Order: sequence, then C-alpha cells, then structure tokens
Amino acid sequence: MTLQSSMTFINLPVKDLQKTMDFFTHIGFAFNPQFTDENAASMIINDNTYAHFLIESYFKTFITKEISDAKKSTEVLIALAAESKEQVDEIVNKAIASGGSPASDPKDLGFMYQWSFQDLDGHIWEVAYMDPSAMQEG
Repeated sequence: MTLQSSMTFINLPVKDLQKTMDFFTHIGFAFNPQFTDENAASMIINDNTYAHFLIESYFKTFITKEISDAKKSTEVLIALAAESKEQVDEIVNKAIASGGSPASDPKDLGFMYQWSFQDLDGHIWEVAYMDPSAMQEG
C-alpha cells in the first residue's frame, strides 16, 4: 500500500511562539489565523505544506517521549525548494538577520545550490535550488 497524502504538516516545539512567528514573518512566510492561537501557529509553506509551531507545554500533550533540544542535537532537517540561487541567499540572509544562525556554509554543487539556517529554537531549515538544465542524465 502506498500512502499519497495531499497535505503535509510539520509539527515543531518552540519556546516563544510570538518570537517564532515574528522570525518567520520577517523571512517572508505568512500564518493561517484560523489555526493560530496562544498555543500554536500554522505557518503556510505552500498550498499543501504547513509548519505548525507549538509551545513546548502544548507539544508535550501529543508525545510520550522527551522533547529534543534542537540546539544540542538534530532530529530533523527541513528542506525547502527555492526558485533561484538568489532566493536561497535572500531567505537565509533574512533568517540570520532576524536572529537565526547559519547551520552550514553555502554549497554549490553545479546542479544544486543549498544553504541552511537554524531558527530561534535550533531547528535546521535547508533552502535549496535545483537547476534542472544542469542535472546530468543518468
């Protein structure tokens, strides 16, 4: 059986919901007010993908294990596609200017350009542009 989900929801714990919303708003993301309250915020990545930021106490109601400290260890790497190399740089530079930090140096692999940042809680977001005309047929 193959599951073909029409929507994806990434749920991440955060320490300060308002600071997280301000951070991602400055980068250029919008939030769905229908699914945003004092416990959680729904960030729109695209028409079918959302990141739900939940304050840690609320996030704990959904899990039985401890919350990972994303500033000390990496549990997930969230990758976003960009439309150009310039957009990759723009997004990561805005993230760093908003209080985030670089998670890696930019990498130009010819067919792909990528750069990563850490958000305020240490979650890693990789932004990548793939140039289909530069990809080798294999």
